[in-house]
Amino acid sequence: MFLTIPTLMTWTRIVAIPLIVGVFYLPLAPETCNLVATVMFVVFALTDWLDGYLARKLNQVSSFGAFLDPVADKFLVCASLLVLVDLQRADVFVALIIIGREIAISALREWMAQIGAHKSVAVHMLGKLKTTVQMVAIPFLLFDGMLFGLIDTRVWGGGLIWLAAVLTVWSMVYYLQKALPEIRARVK
Repeated sequence: MFLTIPTLMTWTRIVAIPLIVGVFYLPLAPETCNLVATVMFVVFALTDWLDGYLARKLNQVSSFGAFLDPVADKFLVCASLLVLVDLQRADVFVALIIIGREIAISALREWMAQIGAHKSVAVHMLGKLKTTVQMVAIPFLLFDGMLFGLIDTRVWGGGLIWLAAVLTVWSMVYYLQKALPEIRARVK
């Protein structure tokens, strides 16, 4: 199940990272770089939904795909956040919160899986809401302009990325609370 259609789509998100970063090094007008990076981010982010749908529809769900999918998402988000920090469109504190949470919760999930308690840190609606807010904020900040002449994406993206940071902390606390009984039982 290493080279199924859903898994190949997941790989595209990983391949997308240097493309999104590289756009900002091309000798193009800043507005063009912003638009190209935004479109690429949105297209590749949509593959997250599509690969899961296809895996279920085509009966190609695999352990490798289940492992690779969240890794690809985290790489895409973290790389995009670093670009936004470099472009001074996102605060470094926000990036540290989001990236730090991703590392901490990934490690927690790995440990919980090793001790057979992975269900206690299963994906929760709060984590999904955090991801949705991030996935709207990031393209807004990449675009960095007026959308349809009505929406100042820097303002909206800035507000949403801070909301994502708050949801990030909230979801991390939630997952840690769910894992705490297992942690206490194992540390004794």
